[in-house]
Amino acid sequence: MFDIPLASPITDYAVRVGADYVSPSSAVHDLGIMIDSDVNINISMQSHVSRTVSGCFAILHQICSIQRFVSISVFTSLVVSLIKPRLQYGNAMLAKLPENQHRQLQSVLNTAARLIYRKRWCEHVTPFLRELHWLQSRERVDFKLAILIFRCLHGLAPRYLADNIRRDADTNRRRLRLSSLALLTVRPTPLVTMGDRAFPVASSRLWNTLPHDVTSAPTLPVFCNHLKLHLFKIFFSSN
Repeated sequence: MFDIPLASPITDYAVRVGADYVSPSSAVHDLGIMIDSDVNINISMQSHVSRTVSGCFAILHQICSIQRFVSISVFTSLVVSLIKPRLQYGNAMLAKLPENQHRQLQSVLNTAARLIYRKRWCEHVTPFLRELHWLQSRERVDFKLAILIFRCLHGLAPRYLADNIRRDADTNRRRLRLSSLALLTVRPTPLVTMGDRAFPVASSRLWNTLPHDVTSAPTLPVFCNHLKLHLFKIFFSSN
């Protein structure tokens, strides 16, 4: 999540603007992303997650009616083109999302995979996800954050993002030995629930955990391929 200045909690009473009274809302839209009014407490993103999940399931319900009339490849293309963009839009805001919210997003992918292979809901979904080569919900967020960091480090991102990223310039011997790994500075934050989810912190911490063969990729397409393979192995090697 990008840097957000700490502010006072939103009051629960209406504010007079001219002749009208404006009441606070429990959630607001910002570039298509729902932001809850508890943003200064834990940044739950529950409104955004719920809206995304309900929208995806509505689409799956609609296209399910034509499933028997099209091939698996055509149905897969429909699912990928209609569902994945909704899940991926703005998902860099979902860094360090609570596990229960990731489960809600993952339920969309699980249902879509079962529909593609015409399997019952009770069947284990991991083999289908592996065959489709779909990342899990949490790994999708990491994928987006890592790509943004790569763009920042290679002059492919806007200045307002790149200026917040710092390479580790510590001069002690240990850092000098690790300088070839292009470690990034992780700034200390006063609040774990908010500061640790800021884009410079969450993405830099993620970047420092990636293997050297991923971070040293020369181009963005090569980086994306290595990164997806790495994230794919993290989950499916243990399942």
